[in-house]
Amino acid sequence: MDRRHFNLMASTTLASMVVLAHAHAHALSIGDLTDGEASLGLKTALEKGAIAAINLLGRPNGFLANDKVRIPLPGFLEDAGKLLKTFGQGKRVDELVTAMNRAAETAVPMAKDLLMGAVKSMTVTDAKQILTGGDTSVTDFFAGKTREPLGVKFLPVVTRATQQVSLASKYNRVASKAAGMGLLSKDESKIEGYVTGKTLDGLYLVIGEEEKKIRADPVGSGSAILKKVFGAFK
Repeated sequence: MDRRHFNLMASTTLASMVVLAHAHAHALSIGDLTDGEASLGLKTALEKGAIAAINLLGRPNGFLANDKVRIPLPGFLEDAGKLLKTFGQGKRVDELVTAMNRAAETAVPMAKDLLMGAVKSMTVTDAKQILTGGDTSVTDFFAGKTREPLGVKFLPVVTRATQQVSLASKYNRVASKAAGMGLLSKDESKIEGYVTGKTLDGLYLVIGEEEKKIRADPVGSGSAILKKVFGAFK
């Protein structure tokens, strides 16, 4: 064996040893979690976060009385609503905003089956990727799996709720023209689509807050597996 070939083999072997050592050190740094423990811990976090979010938002005033998720009129229409109030139309504006938020509160409980389905579909690979991700990596996974089908599921509920308010049809006419002028986005041009999108934003926001709580205080979550999985990163 010539010196060049020997040096190449030695370098390759050394590189392999470094990689293996790094992998081993990383495993030790997260408490020697098994694949099953990582997967179970994340599924538990998902379930707890989803159920907590649904219970918080899917009740009267869950959206309307929560400044973090309360759904306002979009863009310049919020300013237009304030102007209407000065002309004695405040009650009609308030009725529309209330209807928008009530629609969100009605729709959110319908998310449970799809969210739990996402939990069941999580693979070990998903679990490992999420476990080493950022503070909202669980929530990002959830949104990626469920946002589109939940939007389809929520839309009819939101439509029925908003159509009961006379100002909703006027909103759509004004918003459509505003979108054509570039004053509103396409998603905001129809009240039904706008409210559906904001409902989903609020749902994932609250799930994200629950996830951060679990990561910050896995002991306080009351779950042994969450303590072991997320506690290993503290």
